[in-house]
Amino acid sequence: MKSKATKYAIAIIGMLLLAAGLCFLKKNGVPRGVLRALPYVCIGIGCGLFGHGMGAVFAERAVRSNPEIQKELEIEKNDERNLAIANRAKGKAYDIMTFVYGALMVSFALMGVDLIAVLLLVFAYLFVQGTALYYRIKLDKEM
Repeated sequence: MKSKATKYAIAIIGMLLLAAGLCFLKKNGVPRGVLRALPYVCIGIGCGLFGHGMGAVFAERAVRSNPEIQKELEIEKNDERNLAIANRAKGKAYDIMTFVYGALMVSFALMGVDLIAVLLLVFAYLFVQGTALYYRIKLDKEM
């Protein structure tokens, strides 16, 4: 389990990234190239880290006073039925994602979107498919 300091550190890093992104956005006039997207990436990652860290802190505080609820949540989290449901939901989402990414790649190619953007999407798609194939073969050998 993460320590309390780690949760606060994640939240503080998120706030710093958010502030850096906002400052960079305000101070620079018209950035070019990668610097055009950098402030927004910092803001997005900062918001995500801050939300994750503070959510973990608040969740810990909510359960700290009642050990019965903490034990119940731990049992529910590790319950076989809940794990099976979560894995099945991930499988269904993966199946849908395969077709959505395929259609998106074709539509981007037909719309004449920049070749680099289409190739990045294709490489991400192939990486996900390759990872699925690797784990399929690995799990087939184990079972």
